[in-house]
Amino acid sequence: MTPNYDEGSIRTLDWQEHIRKRPGMYIGKLGDGTASDDGIYVLLKEVMDNSIDEFMMGYGKKIEVRVSNELVSVRDFGRGIPLGKLLDVASKMNTGAKYDSKVFKKSVGLNGVGIKAVNALSSEFTIRAFREGQLKEIIFSQGKVVEEKDLGSTDEPNGTQVEFVPDIDIFKSYRYHKDYVVNMMKNYSFLNAGLSIYYNGERFQSKNGLKDLLEENLDSASLYPVIHLKGEDIEAAITHGNQYGEDYYSFVNGQHTSQGGTHLLAFRESIVKTVRDFYRKDFDPSDIRASIIAAISIKVEEPVFESQTKTKLGSKDIGPEGPSVRHHVVTFIQKELDNYLHKNQEVAEVLLKRIQESERERKAISGVKKLAKQRAKKASLHNKKLRDCRIHYNTTSDKKEDSSIFITEGDSASGSITKSRNVNTQAVFSLKGKPLNTYGLTKKVVYENEEFNLLQAALNIEESMEDLRYNQVIIATDADVDGMHIRLLLITFFLQFFPELVKKGHLFILQTPLFRVRNKKKTFYCYTEEERLKAIQEVGAKPEITRFKGLGEISPDEFKNFIGPDIRLEPVQMKKHESVSQMLDFYMGKNTPDRQEFIIENLYVEKDELG
Repeated sequence: MTPNYDEGSIRTLDWQEHIRKRPGMYIGKLGDGTASDDGIYVLLKEVMDNSIDEFMMGYGKKIEVRVSNELVSVRDFGRGIPLGKLLDVASKMNTGAKYDSKVFKKSVGLNGVGIKAVNALSSEFTIRAFREGQLKEIIFSQGKVVEEKDLGSTDEPNGTQVEFVPDIDIFKSYRYHKDYVVNMMKNYSFLNAGLSIYYNGERFQSKNGLKDLLEENLDSASLYPVIHLKGEDIEAAITHGNQYGEDYYSFVNGQHTSQGGTHLLAFRESIVKTVRDFYRKDFDPSDIRASIIAAISIKVEEPVFESQTKTKLGSKDIGPEGPSVRHHVVTFIQKELDNYLHKNQEVAEVLLKRIQESERERKAISGVKKLAKQRAKKASLHNKKLRDCRIHYNTTSDKKEDSSIFITEGDSASGSITKSRNVNTQAVFSLKGKPLNTYGLTKKVVYENEEFNLLQAALNIEESMEDLRYNQVIIATDADVDGMHIRLLLITFFLQFFPELVKKGHLFILQTPLFRVRNKKKTFYCYTEEERLKAIQEVGAKPEITRFKGLGEISPDEFKNFIGPDIRLEPVQMKKHESVSQMLDFYMGKNTPDRQEFIIENLYVEKDELG
């Protein structure tokens, strides 16, 4: 029976209800904190952006950030929100001072939505404004006022403090990963010279801006000193290493535009044009940009982003009456980079050698590459290795943020995942046996080895990481020695030839339970020995205990519990001080006494922990 469509069908949502009903419109995906762009980090970023904007306008040289358990606190020392407008700023949509370009000239937030989204999506939200010896404090829950305190006096310096607890009804099981938060704080400090950020007492400050950022993120020595270029409302840093791929960091008004946009496209284009003109040679763009690590930061009046999360710049113009973003970036890079290369002949010679090396390697594998593409195309037609998800067939490419691919080994394991998966968003790639150890090999092996060639084609990462078809690449192997070895070999492959996949937070390990503990009334799935012992106590007498040795032993009906909404993923992360080349040499190179000692020590630690 068709429901009636009448006046009673029409309803108006309060602003809190709308945000809570459609959180993705405001903060992108929710997630549980295992990915750097999950919603809980967007909440922190929205609050931080307001404090950063104060600093950019010349007020407050310190921001204090604390994350303890679920509670997040951000305290700046800017002007403080006008006390009489504190309620409106925190709870009225499209309200804020950033509409007035005289007060906030080149800020990140322009739509007056961010802080309201944090408020609505928090079970507890407190905002305090300190201004000229007076304090105003309001407490909310899920966007609704719990208590508005009377105006009081204070000895605190001017500024604003926001405290919030992400609502577990929205974000379910979540936790903040320290590495992601630290990386965010470091980026803010690199982009705001002179600003001190204290995260749980640890201080972050930068003197050299993007130059410091690149040096922080280099995993080995660069081929030449970082080229640091600064102009009005624009800053860039460029160098080359020995790694495969291209690595970029782009920012607009202090905001990390992780998906790039207008300014990054212009930046990449201008580097190619400048280098070609300088050497007077028509080099292939891929040879010029091979192994590059670079950063670009611009400041724009009234920036236009492609979503509320502000990860991709859509602006075409610098300001209402200014030049285009592309023209501004290209003109600056062409002039300043060309000047630098003319003044630094040693750097110019090193860069030329790097380009020529890339050119030789590209030409050496061109024949193999052509044949490999043909094989990959033929294999995809027969669908032998890849069981794709529907999202790529009937929606736009922007939806790839919702998609994931499981890389698994063996018919039984891939069969269980294939039968259990969400066919709309989850794909499966099946390996045949253990992959090759690629440490020390050239990229030619990617095309010569059938497994790697087909995997590369499935992920669509041959030309650029921007073309990656799946937001989450999940290694799903058995939790035994062989499974661990396969994990290590796959991680080696990605670090060796596609390090951006790891650095950009796309690679994960699927966590599946080791034990099932049950009786006729209760069933517990346990991921650790500690959970197993706790489950035995919960079940009581005569528990049935099953040890899962492989993914294929878990029935498809059970597997749905482990790759559904409550999926447990462990992100593959690198510490900023770790070198890819040194790490691969240690773990995947020739056996050394150091590595043997490391294995023995960690083996005993594991035995001690398990008793």
